[in-house]
Amino acid sequence: MPGLLLQPLTRAVTYTRWLHLLVGVIVPLVCGAVYPGLSDPSPRDWLLIAVLPLPLVLAAALVPSIRRAEGLQARLMLFPGPHARTGSDEDPGVSTAPAASWSDRARTGVWLVLRLETGLALTLVTNTLLALALTLTGAAAGEPGRIFPLPYTTGTSPWYALLVPVPVLVLVLVSAGAGALMARAARRLLGPSVKERLTALERRTERLLERNQIARELHDTLGHALTLAVVQAGAARTAGDPAFTDRALEAIEETGRAALEDLDRVLLVLRDGGGPVAARPALDEAARLLDSARSSGARIDAEVTGALDRVPGPVSREAYRMLQEALTNVLRHAGPVPIGVRIAVEAARLRLEVRNPLPGPEPVAGSGGGGGRGLRGIRERATLLGGEAGAGRQGGDWLLHVDLPL
Repeated sequence: MPGLLLQPLTRAVTYTRWLHLLVGVIVPLVCGAVYPGLSDPSPRDWLLIAVLPLPLVLAAALVPSIRRAEGLQARLMLFPGPHARTGSDEDPGVSTAPAASWSDRARTGVWLVLRLETGLALTLVTNTLLALALTLTGAAAGEPGRIFPLPYTTGTSPWYALLVPVPVLVLVLVSAGAGALMARAARRLLGPSVKERLTALERRTERLLERNQIARELHDTLGHALTLAVVQAGAARTAGDPAFTDRALEAIEETGRAALEDLDRVLLVLRDGGGPVAARPALDEAARLLDSARSSGARIDAEVTGALDRVPGPVSREAYRMLQEALTNVLRHAGPVPIGVRIAVEAARLRLEVRNPLPGPEPVAGSGGGGGRGLRGIRERATLLGGEAGAGRQGGDWLLHVDLPL
């Protein structure tokens, strides 16, 4: 318990909050110096000093930048930062944006009034308790003085030195309590408005979407390239044919070069601080995917109907990635088996099918029940475009189908 009472003494934020409240009393003291005066003011004078500045303070709250200034002060002085002994990097929940609505101005006005009145009250408490500590110090030193509110009116004694820390400790505890209450009030009165919260949520959502998009790009590009390289290297080792090995190495080189180009595009987005991934391959470059899969030993029967150039850019790019992931899954889990690919561009739909025989009685690993990251990524892409995707056993084959609106 004594340690809990003494803890505010060691916290820097106790004194910054104290200073923040004392600064707020400048306006009423300046007004009080004009009227009714600060020479021996009566309780009625102190009441006037507390009331007279209110119209000026409320008028200042109408200025949008006042809310920003108060928010910056509150962040710096009411909340522990990295400079404090108990520092924290946690967001204090206080906005530093100018007032953008009448609701913001009203809350700023309430905050200014609360800060003014609390600062004035704390100033009076500070003056009283410090004066009491000085009087006790004088009485302990042999200089008589009025010892209020002690039961003695005058007197001197060395024993008064034992009471000197009491008003100082009470003052620190009162200041710590008032500062904590003001910090809570700052979160409510200077906190982000509903519009600011929605804006922050939108920015956070955009960052998450960009991160997910980059993760999908890396998964699709590197996964496809590595899968083809592994399959081709294994096939070349098994075949033992120098000509086949040369073709496999050439295909690995081409696939790796394309993967590096895609990786450069993704890293460029990261270096530029986010944004849409530009210049990605589209569905009209599907022949490159099919040739890469053929070079690994897979036999591909491709059927393309309709004009691929009619497919809108976003749909075409996402469909390319879906086809890439589908071929990667087949090569990874079934090996170089016969693959049937069907791309149909209809009046208002794009339909994509990839069919391959199952390697055994069990479904393709990672493709059932939505558990595989690749198939889950295909479904997410299709859903974002307003379409649908599914995969499952059909007879002795595994069929992936995608249906996208144009």
